[in-house]
Amino acid sequence: MRFGHFDDARREYVIDTPRTPLPWINYLGSEDFFSLVSNTGGGYSFYRDARLRRLTRYRYNNSPLDMDGHRIYINDGGTIWNPGWQPAKTELDSYTCRHGLGYTILQGEKNGIAAAQELFVPRGDACEIDRLTLENKTAAPRTLDVFSYVEFCLWDAMDDSSNFQRNFSTGEVEVVESAIYHKTEYRERRDHYAVFWANAPVTSFDTSRDAFCGVYGGPAAPEAVKAGHCSNSIAHGWAPVGAHHFHLTLAPGEKKSIIFGLGYIENPVREKFSAPGIINKARAEAMMARYATDAQVDAARRALADYWQELLSGWQLTSGEEKLDRMVSLWNQYQCMVTFNMSRSASYYESGIGRGMGFRDSCQDLLGFVHMIPSRARERILDIAATQFEDGSAYHQYQPLTKKGNSDVGSGFNDDPLWLIACTAAYLRETGDWSILDEPVAFDNDVTRAQPLMEHLRRSFRYTHTHLGPHGLPLIGRADWNDCLNLNCFSEHPGESFQITGPSEGPVAESVFIAGMFVKYGREYAELCDHLHLTEEAASTRTAIDAVEQATLTAGWDGAWFRRAYDAFGAPVGSRECDEGQIFIEPQGMCVMAGIGRETGQAEAALKSVEERLDTPYGVVLLQPAYTTYRLNLGEISSYPPGYKENAGIFCHNNPWISCAETVLGHGDRAFAVYKKTCPAYIEDISEIHRTEPYVYSQMVAGRDAPTFGEAKNSWLTGTAAWTFVNVSQYILGIQPTLDGLCVDPCIPHTLAGYTVTRRYRGAVYHIRVENPHAVQKGVQSVTVNGAPIAGTLLPLAKAGESVEVSVILG
Repeated sequence: MRFGHFDDARREYVIDTPRTPLPWINYLGSEDFFSLVSNTGGGYSFYRDARLRRLTRYRYNNSPLDMDGHRIYINDGGTIWNPGWQPAKTELDSYTCRHGLGYTILQGEKNGIAAAQELFVPRGDACEIDRLTLENKTAAPRTLDVFSYVEFCLWDAMDDSSNFQRNFSTGEVEVVESAIYHKTEYRERRDHYAVFWANAPVTSFDTSRDAFCGVYGGPAAPEAVKAGHCSNSIAHGWAPVGAHHFHLTLAPGEKKSIIFGLGYIENPVREKFSAPGIINKARAEAMMARYATDAQVDAARRALADYWQELLSGWQLTSGEEKLDRMVSLWNQYQCMVTFNMSRSASYYESGIGRGMGFRDSCQDLLGFVHMIPSRARERILDIAATQFEDGSAYHQYQPLTKKGNSDVGSGFNDDPLWLIACTAAYLRETGDWSILDEPVAFDNDVTRAQPLMEHLRRSFRYTHTHLGPHGLPLIGRADWNDCLNLNCFSEHPGESFQITGPSEGPVAESVFIAGMFVKYGREYAELCDHLHLTEEAASTRTAIDAVEQATLTAGWDGAWFRRAYDAFGAPVGSRECDEGQIFIEPQGMCVMAGIGRETGQAEAALKSVEERLDTPYGVVLLQPAYTTYRLNLGEISSYPPGYKENAGIFCHNNPWISCAETVLGHGDRAFAVYKKTCPAYIEDISEIHRTEPYVYSQMVAGRDAPTFGEAKNSWLTGTAAWTFVNVSQYILGIQPTLDGLCVDPCIPHTLAGYTVTRRYRGAVYHIRVENPHAVQKGVQSVTVNGAPIAGTLLPLAKAGESVEVSVILG
């Protein structure tokens, strides 16, 4: 069943009931300030780093769920309600949530009063704007008490949630008219504060949670809201909050708006105070002045809309397949932007406390984002590379605020170095900006050891090449892409990390998946060497690749599919010799994408085995049979119940690899069938089973071994977004950036009669029409550019500013 619908004309997903299976959220912000907001107004805000600069609190495992957020309360003669239903849960006469591009609008109506809460983060400012519009739809005057409420986080979200003996004494606020300043720790080490303001005079306010909610109260029924007024409390320690109260009257038919803002202000150290002990509010006052009127807020909304219009106009699809068009042209790219900004750091599943940005995650996220804002992709590549070690290995994670490696997790995940090659090559194919390879980049953020980015890529390749095991396959280290396949760790007791218990440099455990990566991205590295006229290095690179490819075809082959690995004792993983976990999805996708076994028939056999053994109605599961006992030699993967997460769940991230692999073999029908099984728009009708948002991808779906088969978890922040966009845009629709220009080589379902793509590339705009008159899956019969036929499928590189008309006939 559905809980809403797509509004393609307005580029929104419209939710018709607050009782969605789980909170369905949106992300506000595209630069430094971010807010998450659910369809009932829950969520939280932070500046750049969800751990170190958290502005508002969120309790992840709380019950009832999703209580925290930026709340609007209306007390209408004793009837208390929220425009988004939560947290009071008073039944509304009507409700709508409209999630759009960087904004959310909650609309509720009760007893003739309509309330709209419009939330967005404006471009160029570190704040969230919430505009409340009230309308009296009755024939009589109505008097209301209206409240706006947030609970401040004491900046470091980890410390805030654990260090109570200190934090119950540190909270500090200051109130000036309708502005509440959260200045905890400002007088000591911090140079930043938060400000929560309204553009109208308040009737009363609160800054103490105990005063607003009651000592034993909560956000569902705050004492101040029930009383119809706040107490003008000033927080001293305990839990500082911001609450505004307005007592107002609406004439029949009258509308009134109140503009709220939650801002982050950072002052230079020399300008922290305007007088002894008085925080410098000049930047906050300027911010408040920028959003003091409805006209200013309207202008900011238009600027945000224009930004997204321009951004998305660079890749637009018209195919006649409604669900495909909306995902490719809008929602998939929108999610790619969010995952680029967040990596896996802050969602309704990732707390923003523990992990920061992932090295491999950020590299992969860039694959689906690089065409949108190449300059930001360039900056991100250099940030990632600076966390690499001199031997070519890397920190597995880094913090977005400091851009330094996260030592809590460490390194030794042996696929990480190759992902740096992958994302840099993707950037070069998109931009042709070879200067990035000359950029000096630090190792481990030590600028005294900086080397050109090309040297970082060289060491990435050499790290894998010099870390091969007994079968000539790459060593796995702590893990490869699957963090839960821990072949060297031997975590035996509760509390021991699966990833970092035991050694990471085991000399025996090998990864067939990394072998596939080494072949695929090693060849991309060799192409870079070719373009730089590094002839000898290109040749030696290909010699090393050929050796690993042969090892994959022999030691990595199990008879009908590629093995997954060899464990620390030299026993195969992902083999018919195993009683459980006989076949894994990852090497089948990556090895075939790399072209391994295409000539020998092994690639065809591997994908056939995937279809026969791993495919389900809801997607391709990660492995079969599921592990039913904990395997010390395998680690976390066998710790999950069967059918969940890495233990035979449908890990949506690697489903696109299978779809991409099918296109490598020319199987357009099969590639599109795999694509649709995890594509949100195609499974909207089973939202009661799927549960997560029907407009964005989730990380995983419970597999057929699970009691909740088909149920998704971990939505929004997943490499599924980037890889699916790469899959559908480059492999299926076939618009492929190369080092020398755009190539058009589709592999589509035979039922797709044709489509048009508008593609911005290196400053030019290509209007590409693909026709499929013979109902084929693969094969280009002819290509014309601006009316003139060309040989092959590589389009001539146009100059920036030019518009190019391309016609492609399949056959």
